[in-house]
Amino acid sequence: MRADQRRANTGPTRVTCQNEEEHFGSIPRKPCRTCTDFKTWMKVQGGQKGSTKDQKTATAPEKKTAMAPPDGRVAAPPAGCPLDKDELGRSTWSLLHTTAAHYPETPTVGQQDEMRQFVGLLARLYPCSYCAEDFRKDLAEHPPQLESGSRLARWLCERHNTVNRKLGKPEFDCDLVHQRWRDGWQDGSCG
Repeated sequence: MRADQRRANTGPTRVTCQNEEEHFGSIPRKPCRTCTDFKTWMKVQGGQKGSTKDQKTATAPEKKTAMAPPDGRVAAPPAGCPLDKDELGRSTWSLLHTTAAHYPETPTVGQQDEMRQFVGLLARLYPCSYCAEDFRKDLAEHPPQLESGSRLARWLCERHNTVNRKLGKPEFDCDLVHQRWRDGWQDGSCG
């Protein structure tokens, strides 16, 4: 879907939160499970008639679930459900940081091309469309630093911190990326 088509889609329900509004702007969009945190998704789905949850053709396997907190809020989807925006983001950052931590210190031209393609394809194919669009804009301003593993790991940490700032989250100390994503903490807590 093109950006102008997405803007024209002003359906009855619009899923946003204040931080997303500040981060991504007020582009109208239809509810998207992958672009929405679980708590907001459950609120939206609870208020929609004929939602996909009412059109079940299969049921999730039975499993033990933790009790909901007394105030009735739901913090995370049960295991086995599709990822929400937060889980997808954490998983993606984990993959990216781990990949960067294991990128060669002296990569070949071919390895640099493959990493450039990987990052570019992720920015185009990422399931959360407005997250992908934001990442593409950031890539245009800050292209991947592919000359060495250390430069790539720092570049990626800086990109992650850019998102953290936009979402009001704490920043990570980029001097510690290899301890966090490759070697383990110096205190031995990772084994």
